Amino acid sequence: MKKLVEISLGVVTSVGGFLEVGSMATAAQAGATFGFQLIWAVVLGTICIIFLVEMAGRFAAVSHHTICDGIRERFGFNVFVWPLLATLLLSLMVLSAEIGGVAIALELASGIGFQWWALPVAFLAWLLLWKGTFGFIEKGVSMLGLVTLCFVVAAVMLKPDWTAVAAGAVPSLPAHDTANYWFMAVSILGASISPYLFMFYSSGAIEDQWDKSYLGANRAIAGLGMTFGGTISIGVLIVAALVLATHGINQVDDYHQMPLMLIPVFGFWGFILFVASLAIACFGAALEVALQQAYLVAQGFGWTWGEDRKPRDDPGFSAVYTVSLLLAALPIMLGVDPLRLTIFSMALTAASLPLTVVPFLFLLNDERYVGEHRNGILSNAAVIFIIALGFVLAVVTIPLQIFGGT
Repeated sequence: MKKLVEISLGVVTSVGGFLEVGSMATAAQAGATFGFQLIWAVVLGTICIIFLVEMAGRFAAVSHHTICDGIRERFGFNVFVWPLLATLLLSLMVLSAEIGGVAIALELASGIGFQWWALPVAFLAWLLLWKGTFGFIEKGVSMLGLVTLCFVVAAVMLKPDWTAVAAGAVPSLPAHDTANYWFMAVSILGASISPYLFMFYSSGAIEDQWDKSYLGANRAIAGLGMTFGGTISIGVLIVAALVLATHGINQVDDYHQMPLMLIPVFGFWGFILFVASLAIACFGAALEVALQQAYLVAQGFGWTWGEDRKPRDDPGFSAVYTVSLLLAALPIMLGVDPLRLTIFSMALTAASLPLTVVPFLFLLNDERYVGEHRNGILSNAAVIFIIALGFVLAVVTIPLQIFGGT
């Protein structure tokens, strides 16, 4: 019974935590601009994160190490410092985007400019991390994210051509705007395979004291949770394709355009549901990203860490999430466009994935850490292919977005 409860809560947490500002923004923009064509990118990203989350839980349960611990111990600090710095900097951008997402939701609800909400949002997140427990952060807040299932309901109620939806799950060449098509594809991959998600998961498994008896529950949580999360992202894409395009919006360049997605289905309540979805999903992700920043630094330097500890018992750990939230709030306070920041940070995330995923794969194939529970050929091949695809697309398309191109 305990394992069933863990599986249920884990799946709910995964669904609530999967759709954050990156997944929502990239899916909406892809749907508005390219219709159903980029569903395949969501599918590939979901498959990859299923494998990575399952690996993260398995590694933690068998070796009793987090990913950060394992990389530092196996390769030494001089090697670990590169994924450490890359993940810290990119996660800071993602954290800023998440704070921006909550701030935009509050602007939509109140009419007060999003810049004024950045610091209060960061302070509330800090207060919950300072006073809260890991169980509260992991399950309590993320469960609220189930409100994002409204996109799946809306997608079904809009009655799309399911044959065309299925066709979108097959990779295809773009009919127009080639550079933007591939840039959106890599942004979707980066949003789906954010390192903070599987690294946070491994830290959570250690916090919850997992052992080998949790391997079955881990597979269920990774498979069901990430699949449901990917389904919500596809729901956002379908709704954007059917609603925004028909209203003449074929390029989402402002969050203020996005509430329109749910209004044709739910009326005024569609506006409320969108604001709630954006605020809750982004706030939950902000908590997890800030916490993962603290995990990353504390584990990298061998400090005492744990969200269930009192801040006075792990001052360095608490200081990291405090500073991270403050720094992440500054760009939003200064008026940086949260949507542009989101899309660009997702593409950069895809470019950085080899730095964290490649050493992690070495750990999952090292008998000293996982013994008989090593990766199979399928797991290795699937992750390597998708990560390599994301990296190549990022390297090619990011310069085109910066300097222009077709």
